[in-house]
Amino acid sequence: MRLFEGLLIGIAAIRANKMRSLLTMLGIIIGIAAVLAMIAIGDGAKEIVLQDAEKLGGANQFTIYRRSHKKLGRHTIPIRTKEYLNYGDVLAIESECPTVRAVTPRIRDWKGALITGPGGGQTRAGYNGVDAAFHNALDWKIKEGRFISDEDVYNAMTVCVLGSEVARDLFGDSSPLGEEIKIVRNVRYYNERGRRRTRRITERFTVAGTMMPRGRSLRFGWSFDSMVFFPITTAQERFTGDDKIQEIVVYANSVENVPNAVREVREVIRNRHKGEDNFVKIYEMRKGIRHLEKISKMIKIALGSIAGFSLLVGGIGIMNMMLVAVTERTREIGLRKALGAKPFDIIYQFLSESVTMCVIGGIIGICLGAIVGECMSVLAVKIAKIVPEWPAVLSFEWVLISVLFSAVIGISFGLYPAIQASMLSPIDALRKE
Repeated sequence: MRLFEGLLIGIAAIRANKMRSLLTMLGIIIGIAAVLAMIAIGDGAKEIVLQDAEKLGGANQFTIYRRSHKKLGRHTIPIRTKEYLNYGDVLAIESECPTVRAVTPRIRDWKGALITGPGGGQTRAGYNGVDAAFHNALDWKIKEGRFISDEDVYNAMTVCVLGSEVARDLFGDSSPLGEEIKIVRNVRYYNERGRRRTRRITERFTVAGTMMPRGRSLRFGWSFDSMVFFPITTAQERFTGDDKIQEIVVYANSVENVPNAVREVREVIRNRHKGEDNFVKIYEMRKGIRHLEKISKMIKIALGSIAGFSLLVGGIGIMNMMLVAVTERTREIGLRKALGAKPFDIIYQFLSESVTMCVIGGIIGICLGAIVGECMSVLAVKIAKIVPEWPAVLSFEWVLISVLFSAVIGISFGLYPAIQASMLSPIDALRKE
């Protein structure tokens, strides 16, 4: 019996009992649809996190910052060294670490300051003291004007670059280039009597450029577009009053080079800080992404197990239907054998019916899973209002696994009824009423 002929016989058998066939395939359809829909949502969430990492500069980055305490066994002890990060560390890392692509220092305030425009408009935004390499390291495009230059950093110029939200809030559709803004911030200090006091300090900056929209960080919550950027040396001179740097973001040549880059950076810090590097802590972006991948893998295993039970139930339904079909078509089997059909032909006939049924059920399940995944992604955006769009990523790998698994179910659960049919005696089968 040819393959195509077997397929036609299988389809004809399904068409002859449409409702029974549909109910039999329901377990396979629901199992595959449920798995593909959940995988699509899970992979969509992973895609959102990866996009968020790209906003921060990608998985090839790691952040160095000064810490005041460290873990020693079960206890937390203070770090008493007077060493701290400075701009010399940035230049040394940049020149002495071959696996490092870019280095950007940062003095930041994510909580926000009061920003006032020339027309009296006000908004609250964060600020970052950075250097000229910042926007290239993040691959962040300039919308208008220019970014901070090396000359601005060297001379501690009072120029700034605005995020798109700040520019819109203060200037609307007008160009802010050359305009002056004021950054008003609260500074806490202790008076002569040792009492804590707060005073407001106003700093004036000239707008040199604006940035393209970047979006909000899901991990940290603040918006990149609600930021003002100015030279790090200006931040040290006017905001902190010292040459300390809060954090240094290092970008390796690739994700694979991150461990080597970390070792090189630690070596540079030890050389520059009296052999000490315990006063810094390093956070690697790739570790967070790897943790996400582990969670994603566990979810897929759990969903696969649930789908396995669903498909098992569907397979039992297939076996039950094929056993009924063997009973109903006993005379047909006897007639085929009397006309010269071999046991293999009978096995192939019934096996092709069960496989066809499972594959059709698998295809319907894939289509339904894609539709349900899209509907769930729309629902996810409305329920979890953290992103404007939640992609439903339909994995080709899982689609292929679904089709193959459906075929395996059809073969596994259709084999026993097919063998039972092939073992029938032609004489006894023809006598069957």
